[in-house]
Amino acid sequence: MSEGPLVGILVGSESDRERMEGATKELDEAGVAYEFEVRSAHRTPGAVAEYAQTARERGLRVLICGAGLSAALPGAVAAHTDLPVIGVPLRSSLSVLDGLDALLAIAQMPPGIPVATVGVDSARNAAALAIRILNR
Repeated sequence: MSEGPLVGILVGSESDRERMEGATKELDEAGVAYEFEVRSAHRTPGAVAEYAQTARERGLRVLICGAGLSAALPGAVAAHTDLPVIGVPLRSSLSVLDGLDALLAIAQMPPGIPVATVGVDSARNAAALAIRILNR
């Protein structure tokens, strides 16, 4: 694989970092380089757009976005790139639906804004899918 990062992992809050460890471990085990960023679709939308718009020129080939509550991050990223985007719905103590709200928000993208979706809190599966996309 390439020496530079091929996968970008993006979360909306620093508190989501730990819950995305399954993805980083899977990528580490496969020897796939990645970068990890914190940018919020609601608090820093310009930074999210810039990240997505420049991902390809930085050498990224797949983006993984972890999101809970309103779960807007994967869709916001997909709106600004043609790279594959994988959404990881995350449980939140503030959610009344235990992650189902995030799952539905990520899975229900409008036509033309595709986002692959894995199970709730399934960051490891997101990385496994990213690896399969890279190996195609």
